[in-house]
Amino acid sequence: MDDSVYVGNAGVDGATDTGWLLGHFRPPGDVRHSTEVEVKWGVHPAGEARAQWATGERRTALLVLISGRFRVELPDRTVVLGTPGDYVVWGRGVDHSWYAERESVVLTVRWPSVPGYRVGPPLLR
Repeated sequence: MDDSVYVGNAGVDGATDTGWLLGHFRPPGDVRHSTEVEVKWGVHPAGEARAQWATGERRTALLVLISGRFRVELPDRTVVLGTPGDYVVWGRGVDHSWYAERESVVLTVRWPSVPGYRVGPPLLR
């Protein structure tokens, strides 16, 4: 087996770490370990919300809607992603939160991969 190749399923693999597939949190030596980027396959039931606002952000993020309807709250605006492929990007220093208006699947890419951002489980409203 080649340790520089990993084949998996985002839904299955993501279920073991709240959706996070790639980043600093994977063990060193795992091809999915990275301090440069994080990737998440987020599956969110309708009504689920981020437990608290992310503040003091030191990363840039890209969030792409795969299915559903998903709202991203930013300090100066609300972005509603309603069509598969809709996406939003926000930079370092931009606080954010989110809410799944319908059952949603989103792909999130953040860079760099920085330890210390994990918060408690999302809230169901």
